[in-house]
Amino acid sequence: MSILLTGGTGYIGSHTAVELLNAGFDVILFDNLSNSEEEVVDKIEKITGKRPLFVKGDVCNQKDLANVFADAKNQGNPIEAVIHFAGYKAVGESVEKPLMYYDNNLVGAIRLLEEMKKANCNCLIFSSSATVYGEENIAPFTEDMKIGGCTNPYGQTKFMIEQILKDAAFADKELSIVALRYFNPIGAHSSGLLSEQPKGIPNNLMPYIVQVAKGKLPQLNVFGNDYPTKDGTGERDYIHVVDLATGHLAALKYALNHKGIEAINLGTGKATSVLEVVSAYEKATGIKIKYEIKPRRPGDIAVSYADAGKAKSLLGWTAQYNVEDACRDSNKAK
Repeated sequence: MSILLTGGTGYIGSHTAVELLNAGFDVILFDNLSNSEEEVVDKIEKITGKRPLFVKGDVCNQKDLANVFADAKNQGNPIEAVIHFAGYKAVGESVEKPLMYYDNNLVGAIRLLEEMKKANCNCLIFSSSATVYGEENIAPFTEDMKIGGCTNPYGQTKFMIEQILKDAAFADKELSIVALRYFNPIGAHSSGLLSEQPKGIPNNLMPYIVQVAKGKLPQLNVFGNDYPTKDGTGERDYIHVVDLATGHLAALKYALNHKGIEAINLGTGKATSVLEVVSAYEKATGIKIKYEIKPRRPGDIAVSYADAGKAKSLLGWTAQYNVEDACRDSNKAK
């Protein structure tokens, strides 16, 4: 049996592939390479000593999806579960290009569910987001809070897909789905081989800091210093990507033995401000980061962090790394 990772050569997908391979699973990476490179497959093999199968394809293309399920079955290694990472993910871009986000993210999820049903594959781990909690809830966010009222189209697509998954699980009692609402992934694999490698100017904080540290960008732009927070900058729950990857492994093991749908936060339970991350990076690396305060970005909220109790009780998972660990590992990235 094999596990299909849509968006598998991306930042979180590639780290999750490492954990799955180390745990003995066969892994298929399915990606259109719109925000990643195929050389990631070589890096995963170098880390694990095992080579995942790579299939180039698009989740919005039903034929691509049908082929990957059919090929796995024909080769005697049918797909037992899917971890669905594929999707557009930049908050700011979603505000500028909402139709592109709704089209890609919603259509991709629906096509995937359709092909899973045809292939009799009933287990899905969905890459959701803390953005589904919107701006009315007060952190720490718990899974029983009302979701929706998202501040940007990216978050809205995650909320809408969660509703689609609930409806699908209600209609098909064989489905087992875990929607992982994760917070702000940062860091890199300790080998330095895998890291967040955005094309163009980064949308996320840590790769932006790294590019400033390495002289690729002149300064870090900090968006807003007038939030009602400890230092005026936005506070987030920054989770090391390796912790996030082990969370997906724990969710997979859980989902393979359960039916129905569960939403589970993956976070550290701690809020760290943008300037605190900058300070942690400087402390971990000895590199001074130049930054400049810019106006707030549309769609951003002041404070977001998790109550991670459900992940601990249901999955036996807790975060093992802190922000300084993530900064140190990010600086190793090649």
